[in-house]
Amino acid sequence: MGKRQRICIIGLGQFGHHLAVELAGECDVLVIDKDQAVINAIGDQVQRAYCLDSRDFASLSSVIGPDFDEAVVSMSENMEASILTVLHLKRLKLPHIHAKATTRDHADILKAIGADSIIFPERETAARLATHLINRNLLDFIPLSENYMVMQITPPEWAIGKTLLQLNLRKLFDIFIIAVKEHVPERTAFLPGPEFVIKDSDALLVIGKRDSLEALEQAKDPFAK
Repeated sequence: MGKRQRICIIGLGQFGHHLAVELAGECDVLVIDKDQAVINAIGDQVQRAYCLDSRDFASLSSVIGPDFDEAVVSMSENMEASILTVLHLKRLKLPHIHAKATTRDHADILKAIGADSIIFPERETAARLATHLINRNLLDFIPLSENYMVMQITPPEWAIGKTLLQLNLRKLFDIFIIAVKEHVPERTAFLPGPEFVIKDSDALLVIGKRDSLEALEQAKDPFAK
């Protein structure tokens, strides 16, 4: 078994708290907050928990060593604290620093001083929900880049009972089917062959450009005469 990843989470609002608890099952998690009551509430759910002010470099460096793999700075409501904390983590040579931001200016400052990635939890959750509300058949999705996405969708009615060869989604929409999750029987067919027949209980895992996937979602039966 490989070495467990060591992660530090600083700032235990709702986002930081839930992230720490989720990670603690697979990683060695250290949490830091300046509120003792918050530390007491999570102490038995993570590997280590310390009450200290991360704005103080001496305090922070006393508990975070060079063996940590990543850090998440999650006190975005206090801009001064998040900026100073990222600066301190850079001085401690943390390999990867993720920082939560509330505004674009805040994000730009965090990136400028060394944060490797910026987190906008509320904005990202809202965007994800909006995508689900707009696309009725969307079950889940993974954005790959500005233009490409992997999506899990329910097949449109006009696809039911047809083979992948008959559908030819690559030609019609420039979309490629990576896998089909079957529920009857329950199994996953990876890179299904051209003779695979789509059932109404299936879920399709597809990859394509965003506009191609939207075109598939909105398409009427291309086989209707």
